Amino acid sequence: MLSLLKKIFGTRNDRLLKQLRRQANQISALEPQMQGLSDAELRAKTDDFRSRIEAGSTLDSILPEAFAVVREAGVRVFGMRHFDVQLIGGMVLHSGKIAEMRTGEGKTLMATLPVYLNALGGRGVHVVTVNDYLARRDAQWMGRLYNFLGLTVGVVVPQQTNEEKIAAYRADITYGTNNEFGFDYLRDNMEYRVEDRRQRSLVYAIVDEVDSILIDEARTPLIISGQAEDHTELYVRMNAVPPLLTRMATEPKPQEPEPEGHYWVDEKNHQVFLSESGHEQAEGILTRLGLLPEGQSLYEPRNISLMHHLMASLRAHNLFHRDQHYVVQEGEVVIVDEFTGRLMVGRRWSDGLHQAVEAKEGAKIQLENQTLASITFQNFFRMYEKLSGMTGTADTEAYEFQEIYSLETVIVPTNRPMVRADQNDQIFKTALEKFKAIEADIRDCQERGQPVLVGTTSIENSELLSGMLTASGLRHEVLNAKQHAREAEIVAQAGKPGNITIATNMAGRGTDIVLGGSIEKLIETVRANESLSDADKQLQVDAIRQEWQPLNDSVKAAGGLRIIGTERHESRRIDNQLRGRAGRQGDPGSSRFYLSLEDPLMRIFAGDRVRAIMERLKLPEGEPIEAGMVSRSIETAQRKVEGRNFDVRKQLLEYDDVANDQRKVLYAQRNEVLEAQAITETVDNLRDGTFTDLVTKHVPPGSVEEQWDINALQMALEADWQIALPIAQMVQDTKSINDEDVLEKVLEAARLAYRQKVDTVGAESWAGFERSVMLQVIDTQWREHLSALDHLRQGIHLRGYAQKNPKQEYKREAFELFSNMLDRIRDDVIRLLMTVRIQTQEEIQQAEQEAAQAVQMQNVQYQHTEYQEAEQLAQQAAAPASDHPGTVRNILPKVGRNDACPCGSGKKYKHCHGQLK
Repeated sequence: MLSLLKKIFGTRNDRLLKQLRRQANQISALEPQMQGLSDAELRAKTDDFRSRIEAGSTLDSILPEAFAVVREAGVRVFGMRHFDVQLIGGMVLHSGKIAEMRTGEGKTLMATLPVYLNALGGRGVHVVTVNDYLARRDAQWMGRLYNFLGLTVGVVVPQQTNEEKIAAYRADITYGTNNEFGFDYLRDNMEYRVEDRRQRSLVYAIVDEVDSILIDEARTPLIISGQAEDHTELYVRMNAVPPLLTRMATEPKPQEPEPEGHYWVDEKNHQVFLSESGHEQAEGILTRLGLLPEGQSLYEPRNISLMHHLMASLRAHNLFHRDQHYVVQEGEVVIVDEFTGRLMVGRRWSDGLHQAVEAKEGAKIQLENQTLASITFQNFFRMYEKLSGMTGTADTEAYEFQEIYSLETVIVPTNRPMVRADQNDQIFKTALEKFKAIEADIRDCQERGQPVLVGTTSIENSELLSGMLTASGLRHEVLNAKQHAREAEIVAQAGKPGNITIATNMAGRGTDIVLGGSIEKLIETVRANESLSDADKQLQVDAIRQEWQPLNDSVKAAGGLRIIGTERHESRRIDNQLRGRAGRQGDPGSSRFYLSLEDPLMRIFAGDRVRAIMERLKLPEGEPIEAGMVSRSIETAQRKVEGRNFDVRKQLLEYDDVANDQRKVLYAQRNEVLEAQAITETVDNLRDGTFTDLVTKHVPPGSVEEQWDINALQMALEADWQIALPIAQMVQDTKSINDEDVLEKVLEAARLAYRQKVDTVGAESWAGFERSVMLQVIDTQWREHLSALDHLRQGIHLRGYAQKNPKQEYKREAFELFSNMLDRIRDDVIRLLMTVRIQTQEEIQQAEQEAAQAVQMQNVQYQHTEYQEAEQLAQQAAAPASDHPGTVRNILPKVGRNDACPCGSGKKYKHCHGQLK
């Protein structure tokens, strides 16, 4: 019935495309009018649009004309005219949806349409790319069009100065990576001066490769971290334990004898579990190594960190493999992104896992980190007023985009019909048989002059296949995380006749594979040659094209680009990305995946069923199964994995939403403090609240005098707050006094003591000092709160055993932690301000700088994919120095025993200058 209704009325996608085509026809109708304008008149359209927007016109009302202007500008600047399907894609992006467009359909050019339209409002547009190379390339390339139309373009990349970043964000259009936009948001909320903040409000973002950023990287938060405790020796000693434990051949099953061994590995859920005998063996080993006291259990509360380190070491040895999950470069363990195959420089696994892998590889173990600020891409990008995205593969994740981000996916048709032939998978019994078949296919293609792109899921497999081809005398290029520097060059020439390119999943992001090889660089070089006249340039460009055309024709005659997959990925989307490299703009092409029963996906999810079919058919050695039914069975397994991964991401988001709500509240309060001219009224309210709580503790409201503990109150005022108030004598001398009178006397004494400090220094100078102290305390307490939330989340699932909902328990306890944090912020701010000692005039600037920088920690790291600033310090900004000529102030804030030592050594205070002699 559903399929019948779709045939009659069309799908939702069909109906949307029908509406958008009508609007695309309106834009095309304006084309002759735009062609008649001079360059200056076309440029003047930008000012005209801005005037109309200021007068009240909406962006939708000027869309047809604005798109027509951009189309004409594209012809004049690049010699490229936007296709009608690109107009449709541009309207999809403008409406805050995801446009799925096949590889080679021109997404980069298409994005100029909505970017230009939305930039006219003057509030800034962010174009988000997956790496620095694409951000720079697109900003420079498309920037020519925007500049032609009178708009400014900026680009944000790592290692820019603060001034460069601020200028880039003030531009009409800002290009940058997802990491950089997220880190700048976190940095802005750690600054101590308004003028040091980089970003404006988050208005509109277009996310390129939206599936990679919002799906693949959604589980990994952006983290700015500082140095924490040193457990280096423990990781090294714990690394000796896993080799002494035996892995079980299979997972234990209920009511069956337990297999021999001490632990089993759940590859499906990426976990390691110790058996009962494994616990006993581990305890014995740890006791012999001197890590566990004789007779103690690993499950005693004091040994819980040992258990954590043991499980991290077991996971490092059994689930994380060199040249697949990570590589070792110059003695450093660098993560490989499982989805793109790129190196994630600067990103580190959390919970001690990265240190465990470093111990396993004998690399230098870096110190654990403490989170200073953190946010996930899910929550960062949901803060934009309008969000849209584009990719070649979004449809398989359409439900998740709708559920998490409220983003609808629209499949934009191709400009020319797709003619690529996608052949059924071939499945072999062993990996060796599979690789032999792949080699034979490659050899056949090369003999016929057909270019081949071979996709692998790991560096290990790409190097294995490369070795086989080298031994067979087949020349080829290898593109993986170890050779990523030559990526654009290798991909650009992958379409030459007979070329063989082996690539991990990273292949070709942002670069098309042109049949016959790319000639764009040669043409650019000619056009950039100032010594040639325009006529000579055109002659040389025509000659280059004439030389290339026979190569293009021969590749098309040989069948176009051949795509070979060496195994299926867990996600169908990654497989589709590989297939999508062939068949661009109506080019011919073909694809096939070769699988074996030894592949991880087959072994874990579909191996038994397929093996049974092969045995029933009694296939000879080297003979594959090739059937649509088997391919569909594998796709079903992939859907199950995708569904499970979606559930994991959704559950993580539900927990992170709690922290996100608190983050918004805290950052809003912090920005109020930062932007306010003076926070005297806020401090007065905090002070009154603190002393009200203090009096209430010793003099309960509505109580009689016999219930009061006046002496303790007086001692607390003197010892903790340095207020000498003879409250006990006052109560004794006054015949009629109640709890409200006591409160009023204490509040008045606190106000007087505070006013004396302000008068001594001067109100103007004191205001800057108040702000510095308050920001310092907020940042310190937020850092501790993030750590508390991490610990709470790790153990909250155990509440399920008590028949309680872990999520509800997490929300309840997180709210309590947040309330307690706000109370601590209030008390700490007032304690610092009330107990500050006024010192000499010469130390004023040092005092303010120490207050502003106390929250900053040494060895700050920025953690996430491809981030290059892992070893740089976070940008610091001192609080504004006062020029008040009066007596100067300094603070000696109380340093906790477990706080970082103010000397900057990175050690705890109790292990450094606070060491007991």
